[in-house]
Amino acid sequence: MKHAKHTKHEPAALPEEVRPGQSVELLKELHILTRDGKLNQDSRRKLKQVYHLVNFIEPLLRDVRETKQNVSLVDHGAGKSYLGFILYDLFFKGHKDNDGGAHVYGIETREELVQKSTELAARLGFSDGMSFLPLSVAESTTSDKLPERIDIVTALHACNTATDDAIDFALKKKAKHMVLVPCCQAEVASVLRKNKGKDLGRSALTEIWRHPIHTREFGSQITNVMRCLQLEAHGYQVTVTELVGWEHSMKNELIVATYKNLPRRRPTERLQEVMSELGLDEMKQRFYTPVTAD
Repeated sequence: MKHAKHTKHEPAALPEEVRPGQSVELLKELHILTRDGKLNQDSRRKLKQVYHLVNFIEPLLRDVRETKQNVSLVDHGAGKSYLGFILYDLFFKGHKDNDGGAHVYGIETREELVQKSTELAARLGFSDGMSFLPLSVAESTTSDKLPERIDIVTALHACNTATDDAIDFALKKKAKHMVLVPCCQAEVASVLRKNKGKDLGRSALTEIWRHPIHTREFGSQITNVMRCLQLEAHGYQVTVTELVGWEHSMKNELIVATYKNLPRRRPTERLQEVMSELGLDEMKQRFYTPVTAD
């Protein structure tokens, strides 16, 4: 009589979308994977989006590591810190030095999210390389809980002026790289709207923002143009692209800036000309440039 063979129960294969080396426990804690290791349609889209950003950021992390062992990254408007956790899991935990200098900082105003992220980092054993601070972007710029220098700054869907605060943070922290996905830009549009009456007869170009819907759209567009010019005026090389896989988001523009010590005079002059031409001179303090441009 033959006896039936006993086979060990093998865990189900992970979805092909999950990158090699990614912690399954982390993805379950982030509710990207279900408890049995599956992906639903919504979490599949979320993972695709985060991995798309990771693909942009990983080369920047490697670039910094060519000159220093420990890399520091600040993620502004971190939310539930999907990006920070996945980056730490894939990159940082494999490149830690003994002094623990490699670090991810999540900046988020909602204290309950900061607390949850702190607890999750502790459960996963990430606490020595991850910190979460209940601060606004502006507050973080002067906080003594962050080092004087930061290598990489990310700000994804930081609403309205929070993106500009993140740029200000990165400039003051002398960041080598910035990764920005601007969102809900209303400030410049409000200035255009306020000055519309006196500007309409000045130039035919003011027709671009004469109608309210165009004021909003043009205000958003010119905000990012001025951000790019500001970064170039501080010596950064800037690329602007579209985020693939973010079809369901109205805000899918990605700005990546890398400090190259490039000539500053032309972008500085261009930025001043743009603000003057569009009646945005009162925005000069926000879109500031170096005192002297080479």
